[in-house]
Amino acid sequence: MTINFDKDATVPAAKPWYRHLYVQVLVAIILGVIVGHFWPATGEALKPLGDGFIKLIKMIIAPVIFLTIVTGIAGMRDLRRVGRVALKAFAYFLFFSTLALIVGLVVANVVRPGEGLNIDPSTLDTSQIGDYSAQAHDTTLTGFLLDIIPDTFLSALTAGHILQTLLASILFGIALALVGDRGTKILDLLNQLSLVMFRLVAIIMAIAPVGAFGAMAFTIGKYGIGTLANLATLVATFYATALFFVLVVLGTVAKLAGFSIFRLIAYLKAELLLVLGTSSSESALPSLIEKLERAGCPKSIVGLVVPTGYSFNLDGTNIYMTLAALFIAQATGVHLSLGEQLLLLSVAMLSSKGAAGVTGAGFITLAATLSIVPSVPVAGMALILGIDRFMSECRSLTNFIGNAVATVVVTRWENALDREQFDAALAGELPSVDRLDPAEIAA
Repeated sequence: MTINFDKDATVPAAKPWYRHLYVQVLVAIILGVIVGHFWPATGEALKPLGDGFIKLIKMIIAPVIFLTIVTGIAGMRDLRRVGRVALKAFAYFLFFSTLALIVGLVVANVVRPGEGLNIDPSTLDTSQIGDYSAQAHDTTLTGFLLDIIPDTFLSALTAGHILQTLLASILFGIALALVGDRGTKILDLLNQLSLVMFRLVAIIMAIAPVGAFGAMAFTIGKYGIGTLANLATLVATFYATALFFVLVVLGTVAKLAGFSIFRLIAYLKAELLLVLGTSSSESALPSLIEKLERAGCPKSIVGLVVPTGYSFNLDGTNIYMTLAALFIAQATGVHLSLGEQLLLLSVAMLSSKGAAGVTGAGFITLAATLSIVPSVPVAGMALILGIDRFMSECRSLTNFIGNAVATVVVTRWENALDREQFDAALAGELPSVDRLDPAEIAA
């Protein structure tokens, strides 16, 4: 999908405030909290609304990724550039994912949110964490690498595994580029399919407020706002740490790359509210791809960096893992030496990749990490099970912003950012995605 930007074009008149998607999602979240708090049974019963919306989004993720990557690579034709972009993206992911782990480790040692609880692990009810532990044991680095390869080419587009879709898309895009002019008709067809697919994205996003309402009503109805009070120190520490990472660490990166993190967040406000409401960064993946393209990032770079980042650039999840692991150790009276903490960090680096793409990855990767580091009792995970849902929202938001920043930074490294269009997008001078007509998208 290509959207041309004309600085002299007249921006369409703004819609009334209540018709903007981000306003509707925000209202839906507030209503969900109210329903879940005052009528918890009703809130729990609304879970299918959130689940249904997430399933609709997952239904289109594979074709969106496939079409974006294939048309981007085949249209670029320069395969050396594809390799260069991938190398830069992975270098960025490795550095900042590791930095996120270190930040979580440092904060846990300074704030010590679990100190003084003096909990005996043998008194904890571990029945509810059995499934997570089982999935963690089944998730190994070798198994993860082999699982990237799909059983068939078509299954890569139907299994719902982002990395399998990514691999198949890259290989198909490379093959189509190598075919040369003989593949022009196929490329034209895929470009036309992209227009249809992004129109479908717009249709599904129209019901985002319904999904956010159902998901939030369920969360509050099942776990209750009072759940937060029991472990308020850990929740507050995690949210403050994630906020620090986004505004200070990523904010510094953004400033060095020549843009404001605050303006980028404002530009993506509708998607961020959707992630908040559904506790899933995947719910906004197609829209993120579309918005970054509209902001002047080339399709070829967006298509490579965003889907890959969803598996390898999990800043929020990494902060959560080291912070939660040390919280459990402190709460259960386990003293970890510097060497043991470094071992914990090393294992977390691997396990965070090994469980990529798995539902509930944050809790699963924590279980995988603790099962390999015997000093910290896995049973301690029962302490944070009740509040994990609330923390998953912050994990998803941080992951989402981290991937948006990564895409813009890699685009800048490639000197491929359309600066005029990017500045206009962040300044709000482009028409918002939710009020584009099909003719405008096709233009």
